[in-house]
Parts: sequence; structure tokens; C-alpha cells
Amino acid sequence: MNISRMYQEKLRTPQEAVRCVRSGDWVDYTMTLGFPTLLDQALADRKEELRDVKVRGNLMNGPIQIVECDPDRAHFVYHSWHCSAYERRLSDRGLCSYIPMVFHNVVPYYEHFLTVNVAMVCVTPMDRHGYFSFSGATGTAKGIVDQADIVIVEVNERLPRVCGGFGDCIHISEVDYIVEGEHPPLPQVDIGTPTDIDRRIAEHIFPYIPDGATLQFGIGSMPSLVGKMLAQSDLRDLGMHTELCTDAYVDLHDAGKLTNKHKTIFPGKGITGAALGTDRLYDWLDENPGVGFCPLQYVNDPGVIGQIDNMVSINECLNVDLFGQVSSESTGLRQISGTGGQLDFLLGASASRGGRAFLCLASTYTDRDGRMQSNILPHFCGEIVTSPRSQVYFIVTEYGAVNLEGRSTWERAEMLVEIAHPFYREALISEAERMNIWRRSNKR
Repeated sequence: MNISRMYQEKLRTPQEAVRCVRSGDWVDYTMTLGFPTLLDQALADRKEELRDVKVRGNLMNGPIQIVECDPDRAHFVYHSWHCSAYERRLSDRGLCSYIPMVFHNVVPYYEHFLTVNVAMVCVTPMDRHGYFSFSGATGTAKGIVDQADIVIVEVNERLPRVCGGFGDCIHISEVDYIVEGEHPPLPQVDIGTPTDIDRRIAEHIFPYIPDGATLQFGIGSMPSLVGKMLAQSDLRDLGMHTELCTDAYVDLHDAGKLTNKHKTIFPGKGITGAALGTDRLYDWLDENPGVGFCPLQYVNDPGVIGQIDNMVSINECLNVDLFGQVSSESTGLRQISGTGGQLDFLLGASASRGGRAFLCLASTYTDRDGRMQSNILPHFCGEIVTSPRSQVYFIVTEYGAVNLEGRSTWERAEMLVEIAHPFYREALISEAERMNIWRRSNKR
């Protein structure tokens, strides 16, 4: 097999490659760093020739040109499995349709139910064996391109080449077209400066994390803060098993804390499916044999997670009601993000020997009119339930951490009132009484 000749035979300009897209097709952009910027622009340039082309993506930082060029959605209809901040703004404008999911099921959805006429994904330059790395899009890319009628890879010279794991690359023989061109710098996703409330929440989690724990951090300032604080702690030999790798793990590595020594699966190697962060993260991941990238149907499989001893999952949420239901993806009916891997890791960490799962939130927020509002609600009124009350483990605010597993409705109400902001506790008790989930002997 002459891979150099095969490469030249499959090489196209972006404009030539997207000629394969027809009206009515389903096109897939995969996820995160896999966003094909050159192909997206070339496809947008064909707007007047096409109608009703449906496009799927996942945690894209944008701008997505097929969306920006078509505010009436007559030519392109964009969908996201999990909204980034950019995709959230598109949703607010009616330009992004959310697809409900849990991460470990995304590729099986493609395998059993979904059509992919054309898959487009950014990859690293080809190696001497004929393989392109999916880089930070490994989590879903292989499963999507395996189902596609036509596969186009866009070579992004800036992407880190990640190591296996498995399912992290594609051979040139599996590719229909190859596109090259200059790319802008990789997206820089900075979690910002943690607040004093973030620090107080993190302090409530620390007593539950033992030496040798394997960690999953969700997106957000508070989980990343926990990583930074752990890097400065006395804990040792921590591990990584997470759907999304962020700069927090670089902090742990640089402090000598991330050894993966005691992991019961892939000992000595951190496991992830995707990556978003800063250049510091991307440089660390490049050709790093200490980090294995795998498909999310493996990484996020609760059965796999449950086999890891001392699995600790830390995620943020938006609201909790007194029944213990958790919303992490909407405020009212407004789509904010998505279910992602939260429920996967709740289930998995709960089954782990010594495992724990934490859902964290500030007790209050300030609304657009400058008024303080409680994030612990009597009951939901339109908020999307991300994690059902039957699966919720620890809930943490700046006022404490409570374990809801196995607790009755009145016990949950009492515990959640205890970690609510003091200003709202009496009102929450009154609502709990009205809903018949408050005992007269409960604490006030």
C-alpha cells in the first residue's frame, strides 16, 4: 500500500470536498477540537445551492459559519449534543436544536438509529503508517465516521496527537477525502477566577477524597478549582478517568499528584475521551503516553466506572429541588448545556468501591434585576431534570455537603434546607410542609 500516493489521490480543496453534500443530507462535525473550520466555511459558501442540510455537533466553540450565514434555517439546521457557551447563545436565538443524551450512549445512537451521509472532522497530520489522530475529538469521532457514507478529514496542523487508549485514530484507507489549509489557534477555554463560594464548596468535598482516588472533573470553575486545591494538598497518587480532560489535570500532574498508580483499570495511565482547555493542556497531551484517549461509550460506561475503586466524580449543577431532583442543563426552559456525562458518573461512582459523586452549586444566584434568588427550590417548574432523585448522591453548597442516597422525602428536605442559604430556609420549610414532605419533629 503506497500511502503517499493514496494521500495525493484523496487530497481535495475544501470547496471540492463539500461538493458531496446534497440537500436533505445529515452532516456531522463530531465534537470539541474536531470542528472542521475550513469545511464549515466551504459548506456555508454553498448556501444558495442547498436546502435542509442537517448538521450535528458537540461542544463547538464556533463561530459555525453554516449557522451564522443562515438565520432563517432554510438551508442549514444545526443541532448540538451538548451546548458550549457559543452554542447556548445560538440556542437563545433559535439557531441550535439540542439533542438529549447521556455521553456513553451517543455512539450507540449512531450505530442503531441515526443517519450520517457525510462526516467531517479535524485530525492531526498523517503519520508514517497512514494514521490520522482524532485528537481531542476521540470520544465520539470513530463511532460517527464508521457510520458515515462519506468521510472527509481536515488536517489541522495545530492539533495535539494523542495516544491510545483505542479508537483514537483513522487510517487513510478509511477516508474518502483529505483537506489541508491553515488554521487559527486552538480554542482557549479558561474557567476564569474561582469565587470565595467556589472555595467553600471545594473545602466541603476535600474530606471525602482519599489517597489513590481516581477523579472525574466536569466543566466549570468549581471542579477545576478542586483540581488546583488538590495539587496543593497532601494527597498522593491520584488518578484520572474522565470524559473531558481540562487544565485541572495538568495542575495535578505538575504537582506530582497524578500518578494513576492505584487505578484498577488502566493502572499508570489517565483515561479520557475529549479535551478542551488552554495551550498548556494541548502541549501536555501531545504524544503523551501517560494519557489514553478512548471512545466515550467506554469511558462513560457506568459498568466500567464502577470497577474503579475510590472513583470520585465532581460536577456542577444549576438547581436542586427538595425532592432531590437536579437540573444541570436548563434554567426554566432555557437550554444551558446538556446532560453530558453527569448521570453516567453518578451511576458509576455510586457503584465503585469507596466511590463518591458530588453535584455542586452555590446556594443562591443574582437575577437580571439584581435580586438574590435561591438555587434550592421547593419543586421544579419547567426546569429539565438532568439527574433523577433516585440516582443523586452528594449535594454540596457553600453551607455543607449532604448524602441523599437511601434517604426518604422528609430526610432529603431536611438535609437540603440545611445547606440552603439561611435567608430562604424558613420559606423552604413552609413549602415542604405544604407538599407533605416535612415532619413536625424535623429541625427548624
